[in-house]
Amino acid sequence: MLIDGPFCSLFHRFRRVEYYSDIYVVFTQMLDPIDLQILSQLQSDSALSNLELAQRVHISPPTCLRRVKRLRDAGLIEREMAILDPERVAREVGFGLEAIVEVSLDRQGQEAQEAFEARVIQDDAVQQCYRVSPGPDFVLVVAARDMPDYLALAQRLFTTDANVRNVKAFFSLKRSKFAPRVLLPQRG
Repeated sequence: MLIDGPFCSLFHRFRRVEYYSDIYVVFTQMLDPIDLQILSQLQSDSALSNLELAQRVHISPPTCLRRVKRLRDAGLIEREMAILDPERVAREVGFGLEAIVEVSLDRQGQEAQEAFEARVIQDDAVQQCYRVSPGPDFVLVVAARDMPDYLALAQRLFTTDANVRNVKAFFSLKRSKFAPRVLLPQRG
């Protein structure tokens, strides 16, 4: 069997390979406790230097660098970004309205949902987009400078789409918690 692609570097961690009717089934444990610690540390602070990260997870810096590269190549680390303080940014540049918006479509077929989703995710004001069930078809988190800016966004995204049946917006008064983390199992 030829192993190629981003998971090639993970092949050494496969436990066993079994053959069933022309299909290879690979049983593996891709993430060991050190990998989970690395991912957890990077979710908390992706600006850590390789040396700081290696010290926190108790491995050598070269090993840490190889592991982080492998996790990136495997697609487990999608991207790294800075998280800004919305209240401070609002004071500095006047961009301070955040809304959670429920959107129900008239037609809920897959093609209609995909068309709506493709259109809204292209708009920079849409920070998050979720297909949900039950209830509305989508929940969006959107940002606007002020109410007139939100009105323009609503016209652009919802009013011009003949398939949008209902829109319900909730405006954020205070953000009590924001933790953009993927929950990881606690192995040890």
